Amino acid sequence: MDINILNQTAQAMVAHNKGLIAMDESNPTCNKRFADLGILQTPEMRRRYREMIITTPGLNKGINAAILYDETVRQRLSDDTSFVKAVEDASIIPGIKVDMGAKDLAGFPNEKITEGLDNLRSRLTEYSKMGIRFAKWRAVITIGNGIPTPRCIVNNAMGLAQYAALCQEANMVPIVEPEVLMDGNHDLKTCFSVTERVLHEVFEQLYKQRVINEGIILKPNMILPGTNCPDQSNTEEIAEMTVKCLLRTVPASVPGIAFLSGGQTSSLATARLNAMNAQYKSEIPWALTFSFSRALQYPALEIWKGLDENSIAAQNALYHRVQLNANACQGKYLSEMEIEGHQRQY
Repeated sequence: MDINILNQTAQAMVAHNKGLIAMDESNPTCNKRFADLGILQTPEMRRRYREMIITTPGLNKGINAAILYDETVRQRLSDDTSFVKAVEDASIIPGIKVDMGAKDLAGFPNEKITEGLDNLRSRLTEYSKMGIRFAKWRAVITIGNGIPTPRCIVNNAMGLAQYAALCQEANMVPIVEPEVLMDGNHDLKTCFSVTERVLHEVFEQLYKQRVINEGIILKPNMILPGTNCPDQSNTEEIAEMTVKCLLRTVPASVPGIAFLSGGQTSSLATARLNAMNAQYKSEIPWALTFSFSRALQYPALEIWKGLDENSIAAQNALYHRVQLNANACQGKYLSEMEIEGHQRQY
């Protein structure tokens, strides 16, 4: 493990008010999004879609790093360039999702545990040889009647820590993603309380596993009310509670926090990130940025619809969405930019 390499990579992933694009949807998730828009659900269509994304002109003006999926890193662009090289050629750092998904936690109804530690060391070695420089592992925490249980939180935190240690052993930066889901009718305070417990446990387990904070990126949820909660809270409340929770739980030595979008609309995710940076940037020790998937890609996907003739318009939509979030990293996003970009780009 080379601490300098890890820290340099982690710093580069969140530098210059730029973020990450998550292109690591599993095949079932990607296929579902395709099906909703009438796009064929085949490896070739997934390849063409992700080629459209990564060849977007100027993508690196707002994106530092891209999280890829195992299928994608083994595919090639239409000009026979490997996806990893294409990402590097775009001056973007290539990464990989390495978890095998959330499965039922035995003995704990309605709770999940993420799998994928088996053979992870050898998989990381293979990915490193491909040129991959960081990895991602997602743990899923559900709020509901009597859950999450302490055992669910501890087990998932331990899994994240073991994964992170193996990544650092391979000189790959681990993105640590404990996601408290938006699903449910819980209020903002409940999400705060659960997320605080989860993050405390995650950093406790990272410490026990001898993971170096300077060589990780945290990818948490924002503090949000459940999707079925009558009181949806305003942007300022969400920003305040999210920053408060992070200040209580995340060591200052962590280089950056890259939020997941977690089912938020594109504009809401951007506005909430913007509020945090506009109000609290001078008070926080880490870069606050984005690692969005659907909230970045979906406007482009709706335009693309699997048709090559729509690629340029889709790329314009993606570029615009990326720039809005880059502005949010500086606290300079304005809602008017949504309409202005729509009129200018497509």
